[in-house]
Amino acid sequence: MAILLSLISMCATLIGGLIAARIGDRKRLVLGLAAGVMLGVVAFDLMPESLEADDRIVLGVPVPLLAAVVGFFTVHIIERSMALHTGYEDEYVAHRHGHDFSSLGLLAASGLIFHSTLDGLSIGFGFQAGAAVGAAVAIAVICHDFADGFNTFTLTTLYGNARRRGLIMLGLDAIAPVVGAVIGTLVQVPTELVGLYLGYFAGFLLYLATADILPEAHAGKPARGPLVCTLAGVLLMLFVAALSH
Repeated sequence: MAILLSLISMCATLIGGLIAARIGDRKRLVLGLAAGVMLGVVAFDLMPESLEADDRIVLGVPVPLLAAVVGFFTVHIIERSMALHTGYEDEYVAHRHGHDFSSLGLLAASGLIFHSTLDGLSIGFGFQAGAAVGAAVAIAVICHDFADGFNTFTLTTLYGNARRRGLIMLGLDAIAPVVGAVIGTLVQVPTELVGLYLGYFAGFLLYLATADILPEAHAGKPARGPLVCTLAGVLLMLFVAALSH
């Protein structure tokens, strides 16, 4: 049952990515929506799950929050050390990058693929705990894997990768929950390790959404559309989180 439900999750991922691929010229709206979805995933999905999975405290701070800070600065240091990112201070003019930064898009998409694998693991572990738990987890995974597919294609192509490479990463992201579900029926993963990863990836996504994607969505002529799409993305993930609980 876990594997069958993960196949539905695979379809949801593909649908989300293909929609992102066909939006075309409405790039700023896509980016605004993607940023909102990513912020929603961080606030309503990744951080609550990470804090629930790992309740350890270090220096008075929950370990997943420390991991989120590390994740945030990981991508920040990568950008600065490679001289990729320039500011948006000049009236949101479109930013320029001095070097090839396609690897950053692949890195971000790889993180989403790993996250999708953990989604599949969660389905498998849920069914180990009981059919009702497994079904509830599967519903949550299927709902937000649509957003994962959307973001996988958008992030890969946003950072200079060709459409073909974006579709390849989308395909890998779609297969990942199935692989995770198979593994989740066979092995046990310490919950603390899962929580640590989710916190780290939350910080990673938070940086990409706020420092890269949102400024890109609002570059050029001011418009309300990207802002509305960002809010819509956040509200969508709030709705998904409410359904999953």
